[in-house]
Amino acid sequence: MSKDASDGIPAAEAPAKRPPLNKYALACAVLASMNSILLGYDVSVMSGAQIFMKEDLKITDTQIEILAGIINIYSLVGSLAAGRTSDWIGRRYTMVLASAIFFSGALIMGLAPSYAILMLGRFVAGVGVGYALMIAPVYTAEVAPTSARGLLTSFPEVFINTGVLLGYVSNYAFHSLPVHLSWRVMFLVGAVPPIFLAVAVLAMPESPRWLVMQGRIGDARRVLAKTSNSPAEAEERLADIKDAVGIPKGVGDNDDVVITPRKNKGTHGEGVWRDLVLRPTPPVRRILIACLGLQFFQQASGIDSVVLYSPRVFVKAGLHSDGNSLGATMAVGACKTLFILVATFFLDRVGRRPLLLTSAGGMVISLVTLASALHAIDRLPADSATPLAGVSIAAVLAFVASFSIGMGPIAWVYSSEIFPLQLRAQGCALGTAMNRIMSGTITMSFISLYKAITLAGSFYLYAGIAAAGWVFMFFFLPETRGRSLEDTEKLFGGGGNQDKEDGHDQHNKSTELTSSQQRVAT
Repeated sequence: MSKDASDGIPAAEAPAKRPPLNKYALACAVLASMNSILLGYDVSVMSGAQIFMKEDLKITDTQIEILAGIINIYSLVGSLAAGRTSDWIGRRYTMVLASAIFFSGALIMGLAPSYAILMLGRFVAGVGVGYALMIAPVYTAEVAPTSARGLLTSFPEVFINTGVLLGYVSNYAFHSLPVHLSWRVMFLVGAVPPIFLAVAVLAMPESPRWLVMQGRIGDARRVLAKTSNSPAEAEERLADIKDAVGIPKGVGDNDDVVITPRKNKGTHGEGVWRDLVLRPTPPVRRILIACLGLQFFQQASGIDSVVLYSPRVFVKAGLHSDGNSLGATMAVGACKTLFILVATFFLDRVGRRPLLLTSAGGMVISLVTLASALHAIDRLPADSATPLAGVSIAAVLAFVASFSIGMGPIAWVYSSEIFPLQLRAQGCALGTAMNRIMSGTITMSFISLYKAITLAGSFYLYAGIAAAGWVFMFFFLPETRGRSLEDTEKLFGGGGNQDKEDGHDQHNKSTELTSSQQRVAT
């Protein structure tokens, strides 16, 4: 493409006067996103636990590298299953399932007597990671009003970073315990939050868009009334959702009636892979490329290598004691968490594209700085390298800060916004799968990579990938700020419900009232 992806598309402007934040939608977003704390914790706790695990279990660097990164490959199982699961049992119960999986994984890892059982625990935890990564942004995007969708949909990334910070704090807090206990306690602490989160999620409403897909119009109307800024907005959102699903106007106006879509029309996810991957329309193909490309560059630029292996980077920079390197790593977690708030508060004011492009540019500059500092350290005597330790630490902090203001949260926000309703859950599942594949590839190859081309060479490579990501985002990602979920498909050349009718049987022919005029469960 030779021009900006948003050329010719009317700018999506936020309202001149922003409505007050809906507190019920805020509470739903917070509860849904808290599962992500466990995700961040499970990933980052390995950065310090590996030091003591290696000594206690007598395992090699290669085994550590595999154990640390394999959770991202295992998470493919969860991310791919989560799309169909959430279409089948609903978004809310899928989050309860994710909490149960996290609880089991933490127990297995903390009590593991051997490397093989540790690997089993990482598999179970990985499945939970996949579920949580996919379901939290989808649910939040579907509940949030348009005016606050960017803010609320960024919450999962806020809580991932909170979990990362807590993992680093756990590393530092328990590093002085006996070697055979320290890493086990770090993992077992992660088994406590899922119990409370599973109970809290049950107090949340179901996604109104999922309810409409099941024909439960009355339930959806009640949820929208609570999560919208006005009754008029609630009715407008409901009308848009019904139109996206293909329910004719006027059908379902009686709250006591359940609309029963025919089972072959995808209300539980049937036929979605055909429409998404095998025979997508041109707009859906462009949406899929945008989602997969954004998720690819988010991870291929090396963020998880920094999260997992920053203690090794700091040792290379001259911080040789466990306490000093883990303390500096904790600062990385704090910086990553703090700067996520920039994206959280500016997403709906500035827009997605400016933050993404600023983020990627900052990542390129900080990675080049870090690589250059490490290259200089390699060329100096050990006792002369200390002044460059501050440059290396500052570059790492700048890198995670740059990631947090854009690439980190917006990859999930953007992916959850752009897919048509009936493709959203499994489209986001594919994006999550790409994210986890790249994360696993990066983290499982980092030790081998830096041994082959040095730490400096590794970070120069990541800088090149981040620069390519900036180019991709500039040309291929249109702005979505201020648009309803049902309207974003038009940014990629779609025509809303008409496109669906052209590609498939008209869905409004597939709805009918139940003969018994079933009562909606409240």
